[in-house]
Amino acid sequence: MVINATSFDHADPSIFTVLTCPGAVEGTALCDFVIFPPRWAVQDHTFRPPYYHRNCMSEFMGLIYGNYEAKEDEFLPGGASLHSMMTPHGPDVKCFNTASTETLKPVRVADNTQAFMFESSLSLKTTRWAQEVCQKLDDSYWKCWQTLPKRFNPNEI
Repeated sequence: MVINATSFDHADPSIFTVLTCPGAVEGTALCDFVIFPPRWAVQDHTFRPPYYHRNCMSEFMGLIYGNYEAKEDEFLPGGASLHSMMTPHGPDVKCFNTASTETLKPVRVADNTQAFMFESSLSLKTTRWAQEVCQKLDDSYWKCWQTLPKRFNPNEI
């Protein structure tokens, strides 16, 4: 069965929401708790991994075990990422290159993996301990996108 309207596009993470705390503004959440369960990817004529985007909500994502499809070599179990609202993010270069050239056939995604996300309409702030003391911050995280080719041409719109 194809979930959501995903026969041609990546499934929006909100379809995997397990718990939500609605916000004061209709359509927003103070916090959503999302898991990314094992599933089939069957979309045709598209880019299957999580697409490049920015949100009106902050995303805190973690990986408990397994491999996360958009950053298999860099996002390790026990790791987490924080993308504040309106911060662009998406798959790394390796994922982009693989997904852009592979033959699209039905494949399993996230088997033997448990990833989660907290999404909030509020701004999230890291602590001094997280930024300076724990010495686990990846200061080069942003570099995973630096060698992506620039393909946008505003004259082709």
